[in-house]
Amino acid sequence: MAIEVKVPVLGESVSEASVGAWLKQPGEAVKRDEPICSLETDKVAIDVPSPVDGILSAHMVQPGDTVKVGAVIATVEEGGTASAAAPAPVAAAAAPAAASPARVVAAPVAAETPSETTLSPSVRRAVLEAGLDPSTIKGTGKDGRLTKEDVVAAAQAKKAEAPAAAVSAPVAEPAIQTGDRREERVKMTRLRQTIAKRLKSAQNDAALLTTFNDVDMTAVIAARTAYKDVFEKKHGIKLGFMSFFAKAACLALKDIPAVNARIEGDEIIYHDFVDLSVAVSAPNGLVVPVVRNVDAMSFAEVELAIAGFGKKAKEGSLTMADMSGGTFTISNGGVFGSLMSTPIINPPQSAVLGLHRIEDRPVARNGQVVIRPMMYLALSYDHRLIDGREAVTALKIIKDAIEDPMRLLIDL
Repeated sequence: MAIEVKVPVLGESVSEASVGAWLKQPGEAVKRDEPICSLETDKVAIDVPSPVDGILSAHMVQPGDTVKVGAVIATVEEGGTASAAAPAPVAAAAAPAAASPARVVAAPVAAETPSETTLSPSVRRAVLEAGLDPSTIKGTGKDGRLTKEDVVAAAQAKKAEAPAAAVSAPVAEPAIQTGDRREERVKMTRLRQTIAKRLKSAQNDAALLTTFNDVDMTAVIAARTAYKDVFEKKHGIKLGFMSFFAKAACLALKDIPAVNARIEGDEIIYHDFVDLSVAVSAPNGLVVPVVRNVDAMSFAEVELAIAGFGKKAKEGSLTMADMSGGTFTISNGGVFGSLMSTPIINPPQSAVLGLHRIEDRPVARNGQVVIRPMMYLALSYDHRLIDGREAVTALKIIKDAIEDPMRLLIDL
């Protein structure tokens, strides 16, 4: 009996996705709940599992297609055997017209996954970005599995062969080449398109303004140095700087509620909690998972939560629930070497704190010029809701708490 595989519910307000890659081919055995296809939504990649044990009969859509929730994307012959089902080509016509999603033109993406191989989320994303056929790549991982390094090496080899291949094989979007100068046209991923739209929308809708300050990191560095070993031994996680800034931000948001609020229509929504969005780098771009109730968490709980989201971002396994909500954002460009920036708010939030690199600079202390580890802080905010006085005061509270961490303990 043929069982239809449909696009699952993708999350609140998400009605469609793009087909990323097929993890199973027609004719291959599949088990119930085993991923057979990867979908890309505006925020995350989602694996579609098989509803039953059996044989994958046919693909109804191709990588790059746009599909809506409930659309049929494949069929599985329940209880079948590998010899009972012949591989079937992708054929949108085989699906009922009402269930067939609209086809969109897409740049070449990864071919379907070789049999008996399930790619990890990070490897699958690397394959998609490189536009490679994973069946042509030799895996060096355990049991011959592909690693991200295998994909990177194959992508580099592909680039080296590209000029010669372009001479003999026509392509839909030929590279423009003049001497050693080349151009390559690649379709934006759904995630990158969403990032572009949201950032531009924030600039268009909000009255953005940024206030700056600098902070002496001497006290925090000293505290971290003194307690990092015992902290890691007790909690199983390294003591970083993010937990200090997260807790300092909670002090500021408690004293200046507007910085933790949002505009909704002609109303202002205030929050008596802090759900902290933490900007982290993922293979396809910046993502912002949410650490909930940070104001009620310990330093160790904050560090564990942020580390967990960072790991999931690299693996491409963040869920819609991980990134929904959020009342305030911290973005740390300093890990990439940024000296100063004007971060853009994450709508519908009204403010974002930008952290930057720590560097030794000469500063005046008690009439003397001394060298201190300094960091520039930037608070971008929506001036429609937050007045300059409130923004400057909030940033000053954060600065004072970092320069005197005892304030974090006595809620000052």
